[in-house]
Amino acid sequence: MGVYLFAFLFFFMALGVPIAFAMAMGLAATIHVWGGISFSMLFQQIFQGINSFTFIAVPMFILAGELMSRVGIIDDILLLCRVVMGWVPGSLANANIVASMFFAGVSGSAVADTSAIGGALIPAMVKEGYDDDFSVAVTASSSVIGPIIPPSIGMVLYGATLGTSISAMFMGGLIPGILLGLGLMIPATYLSIKRKYPRNTEKYTPKQITHAFVRAIPALLMPVIILGGILGGVCSPTEAASVAILYSIIVGVFYYRSLNLKILVDCMVKAMIQSGAVLLIAAVACPVGWLVAMGKVPVILAAFITSVTTNKFIVLLLINIFLLILGCGIDANVSLLIFAPILAPLAVSLGVHPIHFAIIFILNITIGLATPPYGVCLFIGSSIAKIPLSRTMKAVIPFCLVEIAVLLLTTYVPAIALAVPRMLGLI
Repeated sequence: MGVYLFAFLFFFMALGVPIAFAMAMGLAATIHVWGGISFSMLFQQIFQGINSFTFIAVPMFILAGELMSRVGIIDDILLLCRVVMGWVPGSLANANIVASMFFAGVSGSAVADTSAIGGALIPAMVKEGYDDDFSVAVTASSSVIGPIIPPSIGMVLYGATLGTSISAMFMGGLIPGILLGLGLMIPATYLSIKRKYPRNTEKYTPKQITHAFVRAIPALLMPVIILGGILGGVCSPTEAASVAILYSIIVGVFYYRSLNLKILVDCMVKAMIQSGAVLLIAAVACPVGWLVAMGKVPVILAAFITSVTTNKFIVLLLINIFLLILGCGIDANVSLLIFAPILAPLAVSLGVHPIHFAIIFILNITIGLATPPYGVCLFIGSSIAKIPLSRTMKAVIPFCLVEIAVLLLTTYVPAIALAVPRMLGLI
């Protein structure tokens, strides 16, 4: 049954059928060929796939990110980053990376990061003298930080699917996310010096620096409020998402005074469209996981791998390679919803902590958003810069290598993912 399921699934995807419908058609074809299961069970499983309180956090975090990106917060984040990184060679490139780290605490989405930060910074970098393919590569690769530093939509999906603590995953992503940002600054700075990109020579007065920090306070408070509420036991991640929406509305109306009914409705429509796409995949992925479990695919896979090696370090390396290759051609949410329930039990059976593996998995599929040939963030960045995707594929390679290095470091040094959750008593 597992062979039928994945054969049909990849067949329909290869034909260009949209992901959710390819999964649904693969399910229907598998049940028809294999037999023994009523189609009514399929629809029950689809309903159960999103019949979860936790999934409410997905549209809420998406809406909060849309609101914060529309009210003017991006300009304040960029100003702060320019002030902080103005002295570094390739200052605007590094400001781009730092801005992604700040915005990660607002949106939780790599695609939203690329659209918001890239829409403002890619044209600015090109105008200042940076190569357009380099500008896209920096933006796309740094957008990967979005789903790692909390809040993270990917972590919400993972937690809702596998029952893993979302709060612990949020905290587990802090250090890897910071390492990604610091690591990406290395090739950005090196290439900026080598190619003699412009350096910001503007001297900021203490008054200007203070003004930049004060203007950015609403952006800096957003993750503090979300994580503080969760860690303080005041609210769950889902309830924290609703608080984030309320905070975004208050800031937009009373601080920036740029949020009106038209913008609010527009943000809600965009959030519904994005959420619909994610939750439709989540709904169809549930019966996929159900059939995979019925076909004993995780058990068979675990038996096959452990017959070759029981060394968890080698198994983790093989999983990383598999997921990185998978990320080059398959949407991150699809990879998560289909393969996390298969691979997580295998890793845990070999002694890998569930939170540690969750961070490894999220890192893997998120890196795929910036890797050629089908990285979504690369597509968005290339469209903003109006250059062929083929040019950005080569430019992004140094940054992808850094991200893979951080992935391997996180894989083989569990404390990177587990130190903060342990310190806070979440695991």
